[in-house]
Amino acid sequence: MKKENIKIKTKLNINKTKVGKTSLIMSLVSEEFPDEVPLRAEEITIPADVTPERVPTHIVDYSEAEQSDEQLNQEISKANVICIVYSVNNKKSIEKVSLLLNVLILLSGHRVPLILVGNKSDLVEHSSMETILPIMNQYSEIETCVECSAKNLKNISELFYYAQKAVLHPTGPLYSPEEKEMKPSCIKALTRIFKISDLDNDGILNDNELNFFQVRAVFFSCLHTQTCFNIPLAPQALEDVKNVVRKNMSDGVKDNGLTLKGFLFLHTLFIQRGRHETTWTVLRRFGYDDDLELTQEYLFPLFKIPPDCTTELNHNAYLFLQSVFDKYDKDRDCALSPDELKDLFKVFPYMPWGPDVNNTVCTNEQGWITYQGYLSQWTLTTYLDVQRCLEYLGYLGYSIIQEQESQAAAITITRNKRIDLQKKQTQRGVFRCNVLGARGSGKSGFLQAFLGRNLARQKRIREDRKSYYAISTTYVYGQEKYLLLHEVLPDFEFLSEADLACDVVCLVYDISNPRSFEYCAKVYKKHFLDSKTPCVIIAAKSDLHEARQYYSLSPLDFCRKHKNPSFYVFHL
Repeated sequence: MKKENIKIKTKLNINKTKVGKTSLIMSLVSEEFPDEVPLRAEEITIPADVTPERVPTHIVDYSEAEQSDEQLNQEISKANVICIVYSVNNKKSIEKVSLLLNVLILLSGHRVPLILVGNKSDLVEHSSMETILPIMNQYSEIETCVECSAKNLKNISELFYYAQKAVLHPTGPLYSPEEKEMKPSCIKALTRIFKISDLDNDGILNDNELNFFQVRAVFFSCLHTQTCFNIPLAPQALEDVKNVVRKNMSDGVKDNGLTLKGFLFLHTLFIQRGRHETTWTVLRRFGYDDDLELTQEYLFPLFKIPPDCTTELNHNAYLFLQSVFDKYDKDRDCALSPDELKDLFKVFPYMPWGPDVNNTVCTNEQGWITYQGYLSQWTLTTYLDVQRCLEYLGYLGYSIIQEQESQAAAITITRNKRIDLQKKQTQRGVFRCNVLGARGSGKSGFLQAFLGRNLARQKRIREDRKSYYAISTTYVYGQEKYLLLHEVLPDFEFLSEADLACDVVCLVYDISNPRSFEYCAKVYKKHFLDSKTPCVIIAAKSDLHEARQYYSLSPLDFCRKHKNPSFYVFHL
């Protein structure tokens, strides 16, 4: 995650020998070697506009002669990165690096990256790196080692650039130097990114997909120095990238495209070459934070819904979801088999759709979710739980593929229902019908029949896979609309506002049960008698013998009395 400020802490590693840490800071600021050096430099702030990463940076010096251990602990708790300075011409200074590392790592709780800084390189002919490398390999907290000279101004600006880089683009979460390979969490994140970018789901990134990735994720720039960010790669540049992979592994390129192994190899190469900012750029573009978890800001962008408004997917969102369906419908049968559905949701951290979904939307004879059912389920999620929909679209990479600021761009907020009623017209595409009735009245059968399932198919539905929702399309004046049916549990005394909030109500009674209609009549008189919500009374199970209802009025007379002409007879 991009930091708003970076605090760099410099630390002298022995008590007596001066290693030049304060001189380094003063040389950076004045661009010349200071004649007089105080014990400790004042805190210095480098403005964002003069740093490569465009982040304000605070450099805090420390002097054991002036400050206590308690002050050191306080500064370490505030630091984003610590620079440990030693003198390359002083053997004792180098030897005490390990001792100081143990103390600092303990104090910082392994959370702060460390930079080893070998100063006074102008006083020696040979590098100290051979001595320092074993120490670096021992401590994973060490990001890098830089040899510099405050006197000759050698690598001074580079030192503080690496300190910034250690905070903004840390190596630790990505790579294990001991194993010389990427960490599992990094591989998992990059695998998701590969699957999202593999638009045709053939397991290979072809040239078009590589260019898609380059333009949207700012990739490959460190392999081809002439490449500009957000600009498609030239054919030769693409070939150069693939040649790098071919030279290093046999299965990294297939059918002239980059395989997952090749993709992961390239990122390993970036990290090993010290260009892990490229991998971080990709990870952050696809929503990941410093712990390689998708951020809350990415998954749940700010989204406010005014009262009496509903949420629907817009046209571009449906086109995107259609492309996702086509991507995973490998056999082109317009339905997603269990394996195809599982493949689609591999970019999710969990399986979002349970077995109840198959009883919520249209399926084929094998019970697989059809194209219509797939879009219906997305429509249902958007209507009932838009935050969940935003989360799901985030996992699918909607904002990256569609080049939007966030997946909130996929959602339309409908006009206030009261305005629709006043104007007697609406642009809404989803309508909710709550289905109420006594227990055993036929509500579940009514929902399943709406999805085209006869009684024989309904009997095969297990109780633990039952759904209280059914959604499919219907046509109103030649326009396709989604109708969402919701079966409300028959608890007359405790019907909530949510149970009553809908566009239309279906009151269902069992024609063969003499006490079934009474429930419908009581619900209507208590909740809908003076309501503007239209009501439909449905006589279910009309294939059975009709019993006389134990109520003061027959269902038909009840409708006439209350001027409700909507009375329908229904059977499977």
